Amino acid sequence: MPAAGSSLASSAASLCENRLRSAVVVPGGLWNEVKVVAETGSTNSDLLRLAAAGAPQGLVLAAQAQTSGRGRQGRVWQSAPGAALTFSVLLRPRCVPQSARSWVPLLAGVATASAVRAVTGVDARLKWPNDILIGEGKLTGILAEQTTGAAIVVGIGLNVRGGVGELPVPTATSLELHGAGHVDRTDLLAEILRRLDRWYRRWTEPGAAGAGDADACGLRPEYVRLCATIGRAVKISLPGGRSLTGTAVDVDGTGRLIVRADQPGGDLVPVSAGDVIHVR
Repeated sequence: MPAAGSSLASSAASLCENRLRSAVVVPGGLWNEVKVVAETGSTNSDLLRLAAAGAPQGLVLAAQAQTSGRGRQGRVWQSAPGAALTFSVLLRPRCVPQSARSWVPLLAGVATASAVRAVTGVDARLKWPNDILIGEGKLTGILAEQTTGAAIVVGIGLNVRGGVGELPVPTATSLELHGAGHVDRTDLLAEILRRLDRWYRRWTEPGAAGAGDADACGLRPEYVRLCATIGRAVKISLPGGRSLTGTAVDVDGTGRLIVRADQPGGDLVPVSAGDVIHVR
């Protein structure tokens, strides 16, 4: 692991807007504008406002610091300058049926996890539906929010630095804790955006079964390959105060987690929403 001083100095370097634009705003690509701000409350909230005003897809907003970022189920968290990658993207998958759009956060997870693995060499894995883990620690959270129109804003928060006791919750981890806190945040964000671009365009391209087919474009097999939840004993808190225990065995074509329930008969139960705990 690098010395703490060198790790902090490198990861605290500001994101470079010009380098990001040069790397990802390319002819025929998804991204048409990249903006980096020093601080904001929530990059998702900012892009949701722009989406409501009619902004086109392809916008990227990254913040050096975020003071009231949002997670799933209304959770709020903050990021100090240079400690994390906090950014959101605006998508408008008009050609994709509504029933298939649940794949958007999972697609973002595949792009982000594979980019982390490629840039840092760290064994990042997916936790269904849209977290990224290193071992059992949460490295990244992803939140997708759909507007009343066709727009979907995807927010991603990835912990770059932070030692034991410095992260938001005890279950979190960081690249620094796994020897990669020195990573150039601009390079890492650029690689995430490039992979988001590739997967999104493959997923939205009309094929024999139409746009949004996660099997035909290879998205579902790649998600399954990277998913640490499949094969694990799980306990899931379901909406309405219910719970389910069993073994996660697959992710289906609509992005639902398939669980073999711990009960007589071992029924296969599809789960579309819930908080998952990996049982050790």
